[in-house]
Amino acid sequence: MTTRSNAVAFATEEKCGLIFATGVRAGDWIFLNGIIPRDLGDQSRPLTGRPIPLEQAESVWEQTVDLLGRAQSDVSRIVRADQVFADWRAVPFFHSTRLAMCRAYVAPSTSVLVPEMLVPGALLTADFIAFSDLETHFQPIRPEGLDIPATSSFAPVVKAGPLVFVAGFMAAHGRGDLGGIAPDAKVPTGHLWKGNRIELETRYLIREKLVPALAGAGLSLSDVVKANVYLSDITDLPAFNGIWNEVFGGRMPATTVTPTSQPGFAIAEASLEINLVAASNPAEVERIETDRARMATCSGYPAAVRAGGLLHLSGLVAADAGGLVDVARIDNRDRYLASSVEAQMDYLLDLIEEICAAAGTSVRNVVRMTLAHIDLCEFLPAMRVWERRYPGLPLPASAIRVPGPLMVPGCSVQVDVWVYAP
Repeated sequence: MTTRSNAVAFATEEKCGLIFATGVRAGDWIFLNGIIPRDLGDQSRPLTGRPIPLEQAESVWEQTVDLLGRAQSDVSRIVRADQVFADWRAVPFFHSTRLAMCRAYVAPSTSVLVPEMLVPGALLTADFIAFSDLETHFQPIRPEGLDIPATSSFAPVVKAGPLVFVAGFMAAHGRGDLGGIAPDAKVPTGHLWKGNRIELETRYLIREKLVPALAGAGLSLSDVVKANVYLSDITDLPAFNGIWNEVFGGRMPATTVTPTSQPGFAIAEASLEINLVAASNPAEVERIETDRARMATCSGYPAAVRAGGLLHLSGLVAADAGGLVDVARIDNRDRYLASSVEAQMDYLLDLIEEICAAAGTSVRNVVRMTLAHIDLCEFLPAMRVWERRYPGLPLPASAIRVPGPLMVPGCSVQVDVWVYAP
């Protein structure tokens, strides 16, 4: 067990000479990071045994149960589950295994599609957050009148101590979302420009899904501290941000935008999916800004928001006003002698240190770092930078490959970071 200031890595794995923190405990919060199937199924005879996606789903859930047990917790305390899949056909197997494991309570969840996992042959990667304080209020919420995915036992909203977690939602309608994307969220059939599709979907999703979900917990958009936004077409980002800024009255929450495959969601024609974290006590919420971080994320996003004992950072790339930072621009003559991703990671860790210092915490309290790479070959050199800067400090990291570009062209990695900040 490795002490990390106020956060403790209670489960670690060594890979390629690096120590990864697959389980981190920070106060009452438990983070499980980058759970990849250990059993990839029989790749040499994939058609003659049990379905490979089922084998992999069971492997992920067995690891999850084991890790939560080590933290004196269990699946009934999960408050958020994030899954990414390389093949949509794996999702039903994951869901059926989840229901068998979780039974009466399925936590708020987000599932999206991306091109590739960190381990070739793996069809999914999962991250979980659990809340272990049995003395404090823990309440699954199923708001009346809110259409939710047709999954038995699914709780779209959970109140856990000072925070509220809202599952990923699309602009879907009908009982169990089985009506597909709502007509009000689409340009009329046969028309090209009677409205803008991403704007229509975003407005509908916020109005018909996120607002009612928050209201079920007695909250509103003004209480949102963190959002993860997934876009199937990253070029929709400027139009999305126009609506996002408008509905939050110019005070957007910490926001991370990640591109997905096309299609990228349960409904093939969906353009986006959004999940939220909100705070039940506005008096304890603090927005964190730094000058350099303003250029490393989308215009208007705060560097981070502190709430519920956690520091929620916006998604960051190594960018300034001119795009990719100069130190990461490698001259073609030096392409075999220098590494852009290492320079990007150094810059990003500088930013994270600045943001943490402004919030009164430390990089040593990072409990989750999700990396979205254009090329997963860059993951290991990026993580070598972490090891060089923080020797012996376990990496609470997971990684996926996403389609390019990221929000700033030229940047090849984006980080989404959570930090313990009691």
